[in-house]
Amino acid sequence: MDALSSVGRQEEALALFERLASVANDLGLLSEEYDPGAKRFLGNFPQAFTHVALVNSAFNLWNPTGPAHHRQKA
Repeated sequence: MDALSSVGRQEEALALFERLASVANDLGLLSEEYDPGAKRFLGNFPQAFTHVALVNSAFNLWNPTGPAHHRQKA
């Protein structure tokens, strides 16, 4: 998501973000991995690193001139 956002592909990044957020459980929790075929969580649950990445991506999508934009210029 961040890679798409950093190169200006906001609509694709947002669609991917929404797809990922839609697989969270009823409490909004995600696991380490997700099996789309079986539609089930795999690995450690809940996974903090997954949530940190999701929050970071949400910020980058909300604020396209934020951190991801600055990394693109580096």
